[in-house]
Amino acid sequence: MVVKTSEETATAGKYLTFNLADEHYGLGILRVQELVGLLPVTRVPRLPAFVAGVVNLRGRVIPLVDLRLCFGMSASAMDGRTCVIIVRVERTSGRSAAMGVIVDEVSDVVNLGQDAIEATPEFGTSVDTSFVTGVGRLEDRVVLLLDIDRVLSSGELDAIAQAATPATDQSAEGGL
Repeated sequence: MVVKTSEETATAGKYLTFNLADEHYGLGILRVQELVGLLPVTRVPRLPAFVAGVVNLRGRVIPLVDLRLCFGMSASAMDGRTCVIIVRVERTSGRSAAMGVIVDEVSDVVNLGQDAIEATPEFGTSVDTSFVTGVGRLEDRVVLLLDIDRVLSSGELDAIAQAATPATDQSAEGGL
């Protein structure tokens, strides 16, 4: 496993925490645009199973990723607590774009000091944890802090962007 540099390690600040199964995760609050409930999803053929499809969010086509499936977890029945977090991701082209991620439940916003964040543990070379920037310690739980830009590979982001971008508008203003 590659050791993360200080700029790749999570830093102190505010994180939106959410749950997938019984695990807790966090995203830097500055990457979160908004929280929305479940929206009607349009499936796009030939995309990976973890891509739920695209949604129309106030006139913008936004790709939607099911983080449970992306992380190799089993699918779950979506209920009233299921939420979509709209985030900004940075593509390798240098452009940023909106993407929705489906999570089981949003918890809260927490402020983590640097003393409450540890480096990502080493799991060996066969386990990719490049998308985990650190581990936050709260009173009663551990929170895996995610780098949303690395959750999906650049190839996966490009495939999703192709599906979300209408053929007549390649600006990707709304989607990836």
